[in-house]
Amino acid sequence: MKRVAILISGGGSNMLKLVESMAGDHPARPVLVVANDPAAAGLARAAALGVATAAVDHRRFKGDRAAFEAELLRPILAMAPDIICLAGFMRVLTPEFVTRFRGRMLNIHPSLLPKYPGLHTHARALAAGDSQAGCTVHEVTPELDAGPILGQALVPVLPGDTAEALAARVLVAEHRLYPAVLRRFAAGERGVLRL
Repeated sequence: MKRVAILISGGGSNMLKLVESMAGDHPARPVLVVANDPAAAGLARAAALGVATAAVDHRRFKGDRAAFEAELLRPILAMAPDIICLAGFMRVLTPEFVTRFRGRMLNIHPSLLPKYPGLHTHARALAAGDSQAGCTVHEVTPELDAGPILGQALVPVLPGDTAEALAARVLVAEHRLYPAVLRRFAAGERGVLRL
């Protein structure tokens, strides 16, 4: 049984879907949810589901990412996870941190990578006149949003879409895609899942 730690920054809607999916014959179980904001609503949600939680406030470290990550590692290493899932974790991790978990860290991104890495993905898709948007689950590598793709879900761009409307539809797809990819990844499958 694979042990999964999930990193969040806010409400944790993707984290909730991951935790809820890891039941029954699923090859993994959630062992920890960590936030970089002690006030992140997702912490209480995870605790209510019986998952251990921790918080490391990045603001205490005033831009010292190495010190922040050293503190972040403490609860993670204590739980000895096999897999780390970034689920709305809004901090860029250093290459040293990422390399420590290379091949074991997943992220979900709200675009069809390699299109639109980084922020403002929905506005960028609309500005480009794209007819399709979507989301991607990928392995995390030191280069931002550039790791091997493990799954993608397509979402049509509708006439009159705003960035907010498109984001809401993409989030629904994220909630389907991330649990499906995690299940396959925990079982040792590395092929690309298309939804």
